[in-house]
Amino acid sequence: MTAALPRPAGVLFDLDGTLVDTVERRIEAWARTFAEFGLPVDRGRLGPLIGADGKRLAREVAALSGVSLDADRAEAIDRRCGEIYGALNVDPRPLPGVGEVVAALEGRGIAWAIATSSRREQVGASVRALGLEHEPRIVDGSHVQHAKPEPDLLLLGARELGLAPGRCWYVGDSTWDVTAAIAAGMLPIAVTAGAAVSRVVLQGAGAVAVVATLGDVARLLDSPGREGAG
Repeated sequence: MTAALPRPAGVLFDLDGTLVDTVERRIEAWARTFAEFGLPVDRGRLGPLIGADGKRLAREVAALSGVSLDADRAEAIDRRCGEIYGALNVDPRPLPGVGEVVAALEGRGIAWAIATSSRREQVGASVRALGLEHEPRIVDGSHVQHAKPEPDLLLLGARELGLAPGRCWYVGDSTWDVTAAIAAGMLPIAVTAGAAVSRVVLQGAGAVAVVATLGDVARLLDSPGREGAG
């Protein structure tokens, strides 16, 4: 299945659970937030929702309790979760293969960027933890009206790279990432090292390749059938 993938002209990456090992902290932040707002939720329900637009996540969890949130309430919950997450995310760890995949992309002249549903103020610590030589290009949830699973964030990322979406891969760890990539016309690549869902779930969502680490993504660039593609 992966042998037919074209080499991309650009690659966009999700951040949480893809480049940094922060999904458990995201879950904890959401659990504390919903408790504050009187909307208790089982942590097991939160894992598969991580990666979605925060306001959408808030509405979905509220709906489990039979509560309908207006736009202001959803925004308040999302913002509060960001504050709690920022306090928790003091020492994020990069996931395996970050340096390898960045070196592979830059060595081949392939443009790349981070496209995350997180708010800009939430991403600083995680991006610094990557230990990159230069500040990466970042598009975040504050740049679009609708974040993942809508394609807006990814389409903006492609525009920032100056590329057609169909020439890009999107690398993520959640079904929301896969859904957004498909909607944007990009090839969805899933990585399981930091994911809250299984390989089977990611394949079922439509990922064209599911790999264990970012190092495996680097190796996909040189798999058979890549030369001259894209």
